Order: sequence, then C-alpha cells, then structure tokens
Amino acid sequence: MRGVIEDLDRRRAEAAAGGGARRVAAQHAKGKLTARERIELLLDPGSFEEYDTFVEHRSVDFGMEKSKIPGDGVVTGWGTVNGRAVVVFSKDFTVFGGSLSETHAAKIIKVQDLAMKIRAPIIGLFDAGGARIQEGVAALGGYGEVFRRNAEASGVIPQISVIMGPCAGGDVYSPAMTDFIVMVRDTSYMFVTGPDVVKTVTNETVTAEDLGGARVHTTKSSIADMAFDDDVEALLQVRRLVDFLPANNKAGPPEWPSFDDVERGDASLDTLVPENPNTPYDIKELVLKVVDEGDVFEIGAAFARNIVTAFARVGGRTVGVVANQPLVLAGVLDSDASRKAARFVRFCDAFEIPILTFVDVPGFLPGTAQEYGGLIKHGAKLLFAYSQSTVPMVTVITRKAFGGAYDVMASKHVGADVNYAWPTAQIAVMGAKGAVEIIFRQDIGDPDKIAERTRDYESRFLSPFVAAERGYIDEVIRPRSTRRRVARAFAMLRAKKAEKPWRKHDNIPL
Repeated sequence: MRGVIEDLDRRRAEAAAGGGARRVAAQHAKGKLTARERIELLLDPGSFEEYDTFVEHRSVDFGMEKSKIPGDGVVTGWGTVNGRAVVVFSKDFTVFGGSLSETHAAKIIKVQDLAMKIRAPIIGLFDAGGARIQEGVAALGGYGEVFRRNAEASGVIPQISVIMGPCAGGDVYSPAMTDFIVMVRDTSYMFVTGPDVVKTVTNETVTAEDLGGARVHTTKSSIADMAFDDDVEALLQVRRLVDFLPANNKAGPPEWPSFDDVERGDASLDTLVPENPNTPYDIKELVLKVVDEGDVFEIGAAFARNIVTAFARVGGRTVGVVANQPLVLAGVLDSDASRKAARFVRFCDAFEIPILTFVDVPGFLPGTAQEYGGLIKHGAKLLFAYSQSTVPMVTVITRKAFGGAYDVMASKHVGADVNYAWPTAQIAVMGAKGAVEIIFRQDIGDPDKIAERTRDYESRFLSPFVAAERGYIDEVIRPRSTRRRVARAFAMLRAKKAEKPWRKHDNIPL
C-alpha cells in the first residue's frame, strides 16, 4: 500500500509542477501567477477540489507522443468564494502555452456541465495561445463544444472570464459569450488575429497592447468590463463581484448582513442638484449615499462614462444600479451608453436582481456620427431591455428627464414599478429654452417676452407635479429620504410576480 500512495504523491507533484521550474520562473518574471496560484487566491483557503489532475493529451502527430504533461494545460475543479460554491478552470501557460487540445477542452466541458448541474457560477482564468496546432480540427471541435455550453449556460448561471495573459483566436469567443470579462493591465490581451497576421493581411503595424490590451477593451471596444493592475488585485475583485451575484437564475439576490439603517436619511442630498440646471454634479455621490455602507461595484467604469452601471446593496440585498452621469456629456444617452446599460439591465433581469435607476438625462446625443452609427437601434436596445424586465424596478428622477430618453430610462410607461421624483425634477419633451424658441419663434427678437414665456413654460411643464398629477410619478420626495423610500419600495416589491407571453425567445434589436 505504501508504494501505491508514494506513486500517487509523485504523480500529484508532477502535475502540480506544470511545465517545470524554468517555465514557472518565466511566468513569474512577467509579473504573472501560475494557474494553481491563481486558483488559490480566488477561492477560499483549502476549498479547491481538483478534477482530472492526471489527464494527458492523445496526440501522436509531430512528435507530440513524446511530450505529455499531466493536466494538459488547464486546471479544473470547484471550490468556494466566501462559503458559496463556484466552479473554476485555469489555463496553464507553462504547459504547451495553455493551448487547447481535445482533452484540454474535455476537461473544461466537464466542469461546465458540473456548473450547470449544481447551478453554480463558473469562472474561467485565461492565459493561453489559442488552439493546439498539432491537433487540427480536434481542437476546433473542442472549442465548439465549449462555446455551445457557454450559450446554454447564459442566463442560467453567472459566467465570469478573467483574462490574465494572451487570449487569441478561438480562445476569445468563449469569454465573449460570458457575462463579465476582467483583464489585467499590461499582461493580458485579446484579439482574433495577432499583430503578425494583421501586418501580413492589412500591412498595418500594431503592438499586441494597442491591438487588444486592457486599455483598448475597457475604453474603446467595451469587450472587457474592468481591468486591474495585477493578478492579485484582479482575483480579489472577482471575489467581490461574486459576492454580489446570485448562484443562478432561481436563487434570488444574495443577502449579506448590513449595519446600515435603511431608515437613514442624508441631508446633504437636499443640495446635491445645483440651482443652475446646466451645472453638472456627480451622480456617483448619490449612489454611494443611498446604498448600504457606500459599497458599490461598478461595471464598465471606463466605457461610456455618461452612464453608470453598478452592483450595490439596499437592505442587505443586491440591486443593479443604472444612473445617468451629468459630469460626462451632461448625462445624455448615446449609442455606447445605451448598449452598456441595456446589457447590464438584461443581466439583472435574467438573474432576478432588482434594478434601481437614477435619471438625469437631457435626451439622446444628436449628430451625424450618432445617427450613422445606429443610435436608433442602440437606443432601442435599452428601451427593449427595460420593457422586457420583470424584476422589481424603482426609478428616481433627480433633475432632467427630457424627450424619448424620459421614456427609455425606466419610466412608468415601460414597466417600472415605483417612480419617484425629486422637487428639482424637470420632465418634458425638451428644455424650456429650446421649447420656447420653437413654440414662440415670432418672439425671438424680444428678450423680455422670451424670458416671460420661458418662466411660464417652466412652471407649466417642467415641474414634477405635472407628471405626478397623471400618475406617471408615484410621489415627489425629499432628496434626503431617498434611501428610506427606495428600501421600502424594494421590500414591498420582493414578492412581485410578472409574467410575459410565451415565446421561444425575443428578438432584441441587436
């Protein structure tokens, strides 16, 4: 028996060594952790249960039969994050560059199936060079099986991808179908074709960082939701993200103890909105002061900064926050902001996360660039997302809610359950100045008349009480009481049941 145990220990040590000391040292020299070190940081200490430790590839072409390493370039299994079960796979760059083979794919497929069986989130840590060329179509078939499971799991369990090194070719499509993508600055990148291929095909010279680095994907393409400075920070932040997410689409929002009184008021909110309607203010200050303990996890912070999307808690339960940001482009909705918010709203709805919307929007961004870029359809995505949502939705209008953007931003008309407005709210087709200059075009040469008409328009149309008279606003509230009102509304809506007509699936304007 002793010999058998010793053989087991030897095999485990061989698998744990990955590609060997030299390759591990090279990984560390690049500022990167190994696949197993990453799992240790991500999961609770001692909670990792590994699967398929001794799996090896079966390729016999190009001399591959002479080079076999247990694990075949990916570490798979399950563990816990703050006591909650998660499934994980971590690609090992020290073994064949983390490239995907038929057996490598089979390991990932097994834990994908496991995640669906136990209805637990799955987290993939990517650091790989794409398909293993020596295996040809067998590797491509493995990718296809992984992709299909990504699609089947969408909206059923949360899927998180953490890009911690190269991620190229087929490897990029699995993360692209997951719910959240996290990158590491300076050491991770994603692209379908690398700089060398780009140079050959288009004669364009570009670095890997400029082609698909974290800066590009968090600020321009919106492929990645967030980026952090190193492996350690990225993994610790992923742990935070998991704490906000339900285990699956039927588990409901997680609840954590909160020491923040839901009845708490904040007098500073009474003066948050400036007297001049054109003066910006930071909507994040409002979010921080309304949610539990100022704890906010922002999604897509570097992209479309004119809208804020974030997870937070109210009364100990997770909520999704969507808020126009007056500090950037006056908080207008454009194509990027609409897409960003629509995707976030649909995620929240899929996983039964209540949605809290703060509105200060002067309208949609005008101009040929927006129209040519499909603003109509992109704006419709957000409208569609809110209209389709059946989760509890609470909306607070702080200042401007003009034109079609008023409707789009979780108005009563598209299905919001509780709609509040601050006394500073202005709800109309457009601002007073623009409206008066159109309606009373003949008086433009008379400043006094225009000023009088503007005051009249503001009192008749911009007051929140006009909308309240029609029931479009449920109550005009004092800003300082926003937290209490929102918390009570969500508590009341906890048992909300809303059913949509049966359909195979909707046809969102993609």
